[in-house]
Amino acid sequence: MGTRELGLPEQVPSVYSLPERVTIWEVGPRDGLQNEKSIVPVEVKLEFLDRLADSGLTTLEATSFVSPKWVPQLADAEQLLAGLDQREGVRYPVLVPNERGLDRALEAGVSHIAIFASATETFAKKNLNSTVDDQFAMFEPVVTRARDAGLDVRGYVSMCFGDPWEGAVPAAQVAGVGKRLLDLGCSQLSLGDTIGVATAGQVETLIGEFSGVEALAVHFHDTYGQALANTLAALRCGVSTVDSSAGGLGGCPYAESATGNLATEDLVWMLDGLGVETGVDLDALVATSKWMAGKLGRPSPSRVVNALAG
Repeated sequence: MGTRELGLPEQVPSVYSLPERVTIWEVGPRDGLQNEKSIVPVEVKLEFLDRLADSGLTTLEATSFVSPKWVPQLADAEQLLAGLDQREGVRYPVLVPNERGLDRALEAGVSHIAIFASATETFAKKNLNSTVDDQFAMFEPVVTRARDAGLDVRGYVSMCFGDPWEGAVPAAQVAGVGKRLLDLGCSQLSLGDTIGVATAGQVETLIGEFSGVEALAVHFHDTYGQALANTLAALRCGVSTVDSSAGGLGGCPYAESATGNLATEDLVWMLDGLGVETGVDLDALVATSKWMAGKLGRPSPSRVVNALAG
């Protein structure tokens, strides 16, 4: 059953101060698929990207130039980008871990990249083979070269609220890492709840550590079922860019306790009900996630996909 058949009001004015429009940073093609055990054919990934664009999403994180040894699911990055029919008005950022990844991205002709940092020492060691301080020496030439080449650069911060090895992460510690990324030249900072342990109060506290919210985005995993509540808390703080994954796909290959991302359909359903614009056709997006679930051979974890697609 589609959204229109339910007879629900399309918009309900919020009693809170919320952004008029939210930009959805769709991570399904990259973060959603990177941890799949069976290799997804590049043809399926390309159709996935096309379908997502058809639904009205305008930022699609397409792939990552990480080592195929560590993330074999994304070993086809060059092939994917070579076969991608890029839509006018749609951005296709890619993740790069280091200068070698940037070299590959530049050769592929990308215009938007993202780098990923850690807020904790243990995850920096496991994910980047670095320390929290030393990771910036690795990022600096990547950001500088990318900006000099005219690329937009986003910075991710992982383990912003909890770390499976170190426990709770102080907000000031996370903000320190985030501010250093912004100082390097990142135009946007995505605050990641990598293992899905955040609560709304923690979200408000962390966002309060920054002097402004214009450059902030949020990235929640739904391990404890709090991703939507945490997103609403961030929106009430003025954040207007939210990361999500079609169908709730995803996880982190370096943190086994990380479950799926916030489902894009669940996010759109909430935002539609609040009268916040996204430009996304929810019915088309649900159909896309149902299609991808069939390709992966398992049901979508998204509540809205299951409710609307049956």
